[in-house]
Amino acid sequence: MSESITKPFTKAEMDAMREAGRDEAGRDEASLKRRFWDKIRRVGGKIPFAEDLVAAFYCATDPKTPNRVKLVLMGAVAYFVLPTDAVADFLPLLGFADDAAVLAAAITQVAGSITEEHRQKARESLK
Repeated sequence: MSESITKPFTKAEMDAMREAGRDEAGRDEASLKRRFWDKIRRVGGKIPFAEDLVAAFYCATDPKTPNRVKLVLMGAVAYFVLPTDAVADFLPLLGFADDAAVLAAAITQVAGSITEEHRQKARESLK
């Protein structure tokens, strides 16, 4: 079995997934989507992993995506959207390092699920 499938989640990944679950239960998915796009508009041009993040978002919201993959990716998206995280986003260079790490870990877990279609939609959205 692949190591990326059997490797346990980190504490940051688990916390992000729990927050995503609370967000869906407490607020709603529309709120998370709105906050995601608001933040992408504000900082998308400043972060080098914007295309991967938006592709992960499209994969997570694709009805064909398996539920486990959706959970992992929405956890990473929720962590990106959260106003409080391990490293404050307003800090130059370091601010989004934790977001990038959580996203990279999530993508490693579900890499085969993010399709070229998701990546193409991400590129178009970021133009």
